[in-house]
Amino acid sequence: MVQPLQHAVMDIKTAQPAEDEKKEVKMLHNKSKQKLWISSYLLFAVLCLLLYFLLRLKTFEIFGGYRTTILSLLLAAACSFGVLILSRIVQGIAVRRSHTKAILYNVVRLIRLISFIIIILIFISFLNSNWYTAAVSLGLISLLLGFALQTPIASLIGWFYIVLRVPYKVGDRIQVSDFTGDVVEISYFDTTLWEFAGNYMTSDLPSGRLIRFPNSMVFQYQVYNYSWQKFPYIWNEIPFHVAYQSDLDWIEKTIREVAKQELDPETAAHVEELRNLIEETPVDEIEIREYPFVNIRINANTWVEVLLVYLVDPKKSSALRTNLIKKVLEALLKEPDKVMFPKADNR
Repeated sequence: MVQPLQHAVMDIKTAQPAEDEKKEVKMLHNKSKQKLWISSYLLFAVLCLLLYFLLRLKTFEIFGGYRTTILSLLLAAACSFGVLILSRIVQGIAVRRSHTKAILYNVVRLIRLISFIIIILIFISFLNSNWYTAAVSLGLISLLLGFALQTPIASLIGWFYIVLRVPYKVGDRIQVSDFTGDVVEISYFDTTLWEFAGNYMTSDLPSGRLIRFPNSMVFQYQVYNYSWQKFPYIWNEIPFHVAYQSDLDWIEKTIREVAKQELDPETAAHVEELRNLIEETPVDEIEIREYPFVNIRINANTWVEVLLVYLVDPKKSSALRTNLIKKVLEALLKEPDKVMFPKADNR
C-alpha cells in the first residue's frame, strides 16, 4: 500500500529513524524519567499489596464471593507492576550496552512485547485456579484467533524474524517485491519505507511517497539490502558511446583518471574490503581488477560502449553519477580527434 507523503520528515543522506523512534530512544537515555517510571510502578505495586492484606481482614467479608476475585486481581496487579519494573531495568541495561539506535529500538520493543505477554499470563493464572481449564480455554482462544488473525500473526512472526535475523534495519535502503525505499520504521506488524525511484521517477531519488507493507512479506519475497553492514556499497556503471574509429586506449585512460579524481579516495580501501570478504567465502574465482574499472564492449547499434564501473554509497549514487558524466564528457570533448561520438547508426 502506497500512501502520499504528508508530514514525514527524514534526512535522506543519513536515513535517520522516524520521529516516534527518535523520541523513544531519547526518552530511554533520560535516566531521571526512567527512575520516575520505576518509582511509580513500585508505588502502585506496594499499594496493591497493602489493599490485598487489608481486604483479607474479616471486616471485608461483606463482599462475599467477589472478595476472592478482587484479591486475585490485586495480586496479579502487584506482580504485573513487578514485571514492568524489571522491564524498565532491562531496558536501561540495553541502553548502556547498545550503540545503534535502530537496534536499541527493536530490543526495547521486544522487551515490552515479552512483558505484555507475561502480564497477560499472570492475570490468566491468578483468575483461573484450575490450570487445566485455563490451558484448554487459552488453547481454544488461540485456535480461533489463529484462524481469524492469520495475516497479523504472520506479520508479528515476521517482526521477530526481522529483529533476530536483521535482514534490514531502520536506515537501510532495501527492495522487497516491487517496493524500494529507505526504512524509516519497523513496527510489530508492518514496515514503513520512504520510497525512492517508483512509478514517477527514473532515477534513484526519493519520490516523496511512503510505503507500508506487512512484515509477513519477508517470508514471501526476496529482500534486497543495499546497505549491508559489512559492505554498504553497490556497483554502478555509466556507459559512454563512441565510434569505432576512436582511440579506445586513450579514452579508457582518460575516463579512469577523471573517475579517480571525482571518487572518494577511500573507495580503494573499500575494494580491498570486498576482496577480503570474497576470500572468506567459497567464491574464489572472482577477480577484483584495477579500480575504477573501464570495460569496453560492442553495442547492438553499431557503436562501442565504454563502461565506467565504480563503487558508490547507494544513497549518493544519483549525485555522483551526474557529476561523473559531466566531468568525463568535459575531458573527452577536449580531444575530438581521439574521441568520435556516434551521430547516427551508420557510425
